[in-house]
Amino acid sequence: MMVDPKRLRDKMVREQLERRGIRDERVLNAMRILPRHLFVQDALAAKAYTDAPLPIGEGQTISQPYVVALMSEALELQPGMKVLEIGTGSGYQAAVLAEMGAEVYTVERIRKLFFAARKRFVDMRMFSVKLKLDDGTMGWKDEAPFDRIIVTAGGPEVPGPLVDQLSDDGRLIIPVGGTRRSQRLVVVTKQGGVVSESDMGGVTFVDLVGTHGWENARTGE
Repeated sequence: MMVDPKRLRDKMVREQLERRGIRDERVLNAMRILPRHLFVQDALAAKAYTDAPLPIGEGQTISQPYVVALMSEALELQPGMKVLEIGTGSGYQAAVLAEMGAEVYTVERIRKLFFAARKRFVDMRMFSVKLKLDDGTMGWKDEAPFDRIIVTAGGPEVPGPLVDQLSDDGRLIIPVGGTRRSQRLVVVTKQGGVVSESDMGGVTFVDLVGTHGWENARTGE
């Protein structure tokens, strides 16, 4: 039997997030509230609050809690902001952003994950999250511009369409690297039409596949 999930969430936030310097109270509160174990396969529910990524099927993962918190905090999100997420996966990152008060638009390319995440959001009554099944590297042009964009997969470069769909004074966070095994977490900002980048350090993510990413997940070519 699984230990009380609330106790596990409190322990996760205390030991994995606060001790590593996460300070944004909205991030911490969202991750205290959200039942992360409902975003993983039943067989892995007991491991949902461990300090590690977990497989969710189709060669994809749910990021470790600290990485979710780090990226969420780095967005510098304010309630009511319009956020585009590329790579819905299990839906956990989108749920964290929605719990923080964002209007979330999320794009997933893998059909099975898309439908599973959509059902999860309905079951949890998270109606502020809008989903689309498509090539995420193309963004969501019809809903642009976005105040914030977060990419939860690593690509060879920052996709141009995402920069184009970022509002002025916007922030985009994406893992970027020349190899599939290692990336740098990059923050892209747009101020007065001028785009700049800063580096938050090394990370490892699954492949960002699409027109402006890797051609396929198997070879990364």
